[in-house]
This record gives sequence, structure tokens and C-alpha cells, in this order.
Amino acid sequence: MSKKAKKRITLAAICAVLCALSAWGFAMNNVYYNVKAEGFDQNVRIVFISDLHNCFYGNTDNSKLIKAVKEAEPDMVVFGGDVIDMWGGTEHALNLMSALSKEYPCFYSPGNHEEMRSDIDEFYDEARKICPLLMGKDYADITVKGQDIRLFGAINGTVCYSYSTQIEECFDNMDDKHYNILVAHQPEDIDYYLGKYCNNAKDFDLILSGHAHGGQWRIPKILDQGLYAPEQGIFPKYTTGMYKYGDTTHIISRGLARPMRMIFIPRIFNRPELSVIDINN
Repeated sequence: MSKKAKKRITLAAICAVLCALSAWGFAMNNVYYNVKAEGFDQNVRIVFISDLHNCFYGNTDNSKLIKAVKEAEPDMVVFGGDVIDMWGGTEHALNLMSALSKEYPCFYSPGNHEEMRSDIDEFYDEARKICPLLMGKDYADITVKGQDIRLFGAINGTVCYSYSTQIEECFDNMDDKHYNILVAHQPEDIDYYLGKYCNNAKDFDLILSGHAHGGQWRIPKILDQGLYAPEQGIFPKYTTGMYKYGDTTHIISRGLARPMRMIFIPRIFNRPELSVIDINN
């Protein structure tokens, strides 16, 4: 075999491996978390959908994603930030939210991409028709299997566009009689969510975040938090996994983003994540 032929075969093999890694990186998988909580007589299961960016799984009706949620048998579904992108349509996200709200109690807290859209007020109006929108003082209560749960939402921990007091408003409305969940899109602001910069701080029981997309390129055990994340830069600290801070549990989803604009920056060893969270005693 000539040297030229060997080079072509080697190049083809490298391209095949890269294509396989890219395709595998776009394949959704369920990631399970177990959160211990005093007072829970029965297991409460939450499916957390983060960073969808208006993409779809299966047909454009998100049939594969809907099927995965149903098979997880949740007690409620929580939509984290960036269900839509900063540009493009909103129909896939709204259709998914509408379909799942017919089966389960659903809640939605927005992220930075929603806030960058010129039509965000219209989108929020449509979303509110489907399920409660969690942001600052706008929280929601639900009783699941005898357990009172209160859900809050915040885009980040500091100032985001027209909002500057979301976390303070969440703290003001916390109630020790409830299990308090904060859906806070940007995980790098964990110190704010833990109340280190607020005079009215209390401890959330559970914090759910996304935004970092798992660090995009990961090498398990070596580059486990990934190569890059927005606001965190190279070698980020908070992109995936479960963390404990005293009585507070923080879960960061790698999210479900796989829009076509990311095809040139494929997810490597970083499959899109459907988060399945069990809260029990």
C-alpha cells in the first residue's frame, strides 16, 4: 500500500471517529440524582429540562423527549432557563411545554437567552398560559404526596438585564413549612443563591441550574467539568453534577442543547441530559 493511500485511510479513520463522537454527543440520556430530605414520607420525582434552546428530539413534536419524560414517571416537570434561543422560533419549546402540562404539573423559570429576545414579553405571555412562570417574587406552591413544595426562579444571582432583586425577592417569600426549590439558571452564581451577599438570606433545600452545557468538551476523570462555559471561561468549575452546601443541594444539568449552530462545536463525551431527580428520606 502506498504512503498516500495509508494517509488517506488514516485521515478517513480520524474523520469517522470524530463523526461518531459528534453523533454520540448529540444523543440524549437520562441522568439520575438522589436527594435526601427529612420529612419526605414518599419519594417525589422531578424531571428537570434545561437549555433546550428550542431544539427537538424525535420528530418536530419532540416525541422522543416526551416519551423519555413519560417513562421516567415524574410527579412534576420543571423547565429551566433557555428553553428557547436568543433568535429563531419558539414553537418546539411551547409545544413541548403544552404537551407535558397536560400530563404533569409543570413549572418554568427563564434564562439569559429568553431575555435577549425582542419578543420576550409575547413568549412569556404564551408560557404563562401553559404553566406558572417562576421569577423573583413570582413563585408557585404545590403539594405532592403530602409534601408541601415551594418553587422559585431566578435568571442569575446579580443583575440580569432589567432584573436586580430576584434572589432577594425569593428569600423574602421563603417559608420553612415548605421544601424550597430555587431554579436559578446560571450555576457560577452559587454564592448568591446561598445568600452570601444578602441580608435576608435563608437556605434553599434544592437549587437547579443549567447554562454551562456541561463544559461542551469533556474528558471523564480528567476534564470532568469540561473545557469552556459561558461566564466561567476556560476550565470552568460548575458545569455538571450534584454539590452539597450544608443543607442545600445544588444540581447542574448539562442540558439538552443541540441546535444546528453548535454543529461546529460538537459535544464530546458530553451527551445532552434529561435530569431525573428523586427527593426522599
